[in-house]
Amino acid sequence: MVVRLSDSWPDAVLWLLGWTLPLPPHRPAPPHVPLALQPLPQPPAQDAGEPEGETFGIFNLSRSPQAQDAGEPEGETFGTEPSMWGYLSLLPAFLALWAISGVWTVFALAVANRAVNLTEGFPYISLCGSYPPQSCIFSQLLNMGAAMAAWICIIRYHQLRDLGVRKWLNRLILWTGLLCALGTSVVGNFQQKNQLPTHLTGAFFAFFVGNLYFWLQLLLFWWMKSLPQPGPPWIGPLRWGLCSLCSILMVTMVVLHSWPLRSAAAACEWAVAMLLFTLFGLFAVDFSGLDGCTLSLRPGPSLSSPPASPISLQIPL
Repeated sequence: MVVRLSDSWPDAVLWLLGWTLPLPPHRPAPPHVPLALQPLPQPPAQDAGEPEGETFGIFNLSRSPQAQDAGEPEGETFGTEPSMWGYLSLLPAFLALWAISGVWTVFALAVANRAVNLTEGFPYISLCGSYPPQSCIFSQLLNMGAAMAAWICIIRYHQLRDLGVRKWLNRLILWTGLLCALGTSVVGNFQQKNQLPTHLTGAFFAFFVGNLYFWLQLLLFWWMKSLPQPGPPWIGPLRWGLCSLCSILMVTMVVLHSWPLRSAAAACEWAVAMLLFTLFGLFAVDFSGLDGCTLSLRPGPSLSSPPASPISLQIPL
């Protein structure tokens, strides 16, 4: 028996191994047939009425049922169960308490460790946090405070956006708040005795740009009378008074420092810091109508448009 491997090599292998089972007949390979590839169906396009996303477009705020307008459509979220973000009004109040108590704790440690001498004059805030061990506490204190301040500014941005504030003005307010938070972190990380120019730059952002942040919001609510102003009626005049006093004290601080009357300038600096922390804490009134915040995903625009007609590719098999 002669087996030609070129015709039926599986039969030859089985015959050599002693198999006696019947084998299927050998079938020749089919001829070359061209294969037409069709593109996969594309997902449906985005509705024309759906708003496009922006830089912070994945962040949604939900208001409490008491504060939500009747007939306003609810946004699609990943969950409706209450979470810790439902207590947004506590974040500004916690920031104010954290910063005020922490700064005065650093001052007490500096006096106890004799890093500053009160008989020589009242010290600046940065001078109290320039010597160990309170310098480490001072740096950590301001870094955490800056993170909370930045988070508050972002939430406030979305709240003003939902109220219909113009995009360019809302972003201007946001960036001034973020620069204030960045300057606070720079002040804590670059102490006065190590990097004085960098420290002064951070102090400028923290104090002057921070004061500008609150002034812009006051001017916004004065310009747009239709914006809601939550809280008792005395909250608005209180903010105007705190911002005005903060501006006057900052100018006085610069003048007294240049004379020089360092103790009086340092007292003005402490007062300005307390006023700015209080203004951040007053955001608790604005956040009281928010029930929480959620994250949602928006489909982004495709990188390439789908082909207009099917494409046929000739592939020989």
